[in-house]
Amino acid sequence: MAQINVADLTFSYEGSFDCIFEGVSFSIDTNWKLGFIGRNGKGKTTFLNILLGKYDYAGKITSSVRFDYFPYQVTDTMMESCASDWMQEIKPGCEDWRVLCELAKLNTPAELLYRPFSSLSQGERTRVLLSILFSGENEFLLMDEPTSHLDRETKRQIVKYLEEKKGFILVSHDREILDNCIDHVLVLNRKSIEVQCGNFSSWWENKCRRDHFAEMENEKHLKEISILKKAASESRHWAVQNEQVKIGRDPVKEHDRPFGSRAFIGAKTKKMNKRVKNYEKRIERELLAKEGLLSDLERPAPLRLNPLVYHSKRLVYGKDVLAGYEDGNKEVLKNISFELLQGERVFLHGANGCGKSTFLKALLLAHGIKQEDRFYIKGELKLGAGLIVSYVSQDTGYLKGGLKAFCSKQGLEEPLFFSLLRQLDMERGQFSKKMEDFSEGQKKKVLIAASLATPAHLYIWDEPLNYIDVFSRMQIEELLLKYCPTMIVVEHDVRFREKVATRILEW
Repeated sequence: MAQINVADLTFSYEGSFDCIFEGVSFSIDTNWKLGFIGRNGKGKTTFLNILLGKYDYAGKITSSVRFDYFPYQVTDTMMESCASDWMQEIKPGCEDWRVLCELAKLNTPAELLYRPFSSLSQGERTRVLLSILFSGENEFLLMDEPTSHLDRETKRQIVKYLEEKKGFILVSHDREILDNCIDHVLVLNRKSIEVQCGNFSSWWENKCRRDHFAEMENEKHLKEISILKKAASESRHWAVQNEQVKIGRDPVKEHDRPFGSRAFIGAKTKKMNKRVKNYEKRIERELLAKEGLLSDLERPAPLRLNPLVYHSKRLVYGKDVLAGYEDGNKEVLKNISFELLQGERVFLHGANGCGKSTFLKALLLAHGIKQEDRFYIKGELKLGAGLIVSYVSQDTGYLKGGLKAFCSKQGLEEPLFFSLLRQLDMERGQFSKKMEDFSEGQKKKVLIAASLATPAHLYIWDEPLNYIDVFSRMQIEELLLKYCPTMIVVEHDVRFREKVATRILEW
């Protein structure tokens, strides 16, 4: 058992005026299974890279352990060869027999290690790389969203695998995974960092309780400040009035005022002024007590959506649909029949590679939205005439350039688009940056905001929540339950699917 101690950590990227971390201090145990939670862009991946020694920083980090990081960078050349050929390149000292033992724990065939990496599915690649990662000894492992793009069954296998491990930091936004395979949380709040024992649900319950208490305390302080300000104002008014009558005497209006009353009025004014100063001191104390109460409060702004109502009950109809890629000589979809009615939120559920995203491409092609030249569909697949579709792709690689140019190209209302990004907790400072410099979560928020800003009859979302932080996921859940748009969604977040779906279609 060892400690990782962080003291007065301060870091900012070169050329940036904003600090990612400023005077941060905390300690963690290397035996903990630590879930790393925070908003997109708060610095989770940056902190992992600092631990790996990739960035210079101010402050001090002490540790007696070695670190290893997931995901490994797999080059195009590596993709065409077997993992057994290059695993020692990405993890020096890696031994075949240890990797094979880890593969067995993941119920994964050993042959995957000796097949071209490009021929493996996304889930198979993740399991091979995790087996390489855990084949070492005496390392503290840093895992950055290892389950993105993975189907539910593969996630379950990885969760069961991680339950038996210890000594890692897991960055994940999937609540089910965080609940099942961590025993501590490291949370990047808005203004602070906290370490707490437990899983996501226990931390969230405590946070909601603390936030409620902070709001009640804030309300109490505001009421007290209001009362004190009123009393101070009245006392100040009386003091001013007394000061005005201290000198001079109107024999008609103040015929009963004694000639020697000036000293008395002066003493009374002094007492009033002293009372005002006391009120001001109490107001200052109340303001200090209030300061910072709401600094870590999560109050997501309610999102808005403008789904259009279609003139017909049925929006999509398909019968005996076939789809695939001509050069692969393989049909990915076979004999699919499908119907979508207005108001339904249909989630496609199935293993990686079963054709869920292919079906979404077929829908877009049937609607007249061009896909790859080699992609084809056969059979009967129809979308209603005049149907307006809003699409969120799982791919963010094409997002380049500035947000204003993107907004113009997509034909979006600029104020609405930027307002949605702010409501999704993207800082205004990000608006001037190029999208290629965004984190993956921030890129996803750009696509989601663009979709929400588009009035549509049908929303087609392909893995929209990959890399999106937990708070924004809950925010989007509330939005969809409130406005009830018609949707076809591919998403592996179980809790999101269970809350939002009106129908789950097993693929």
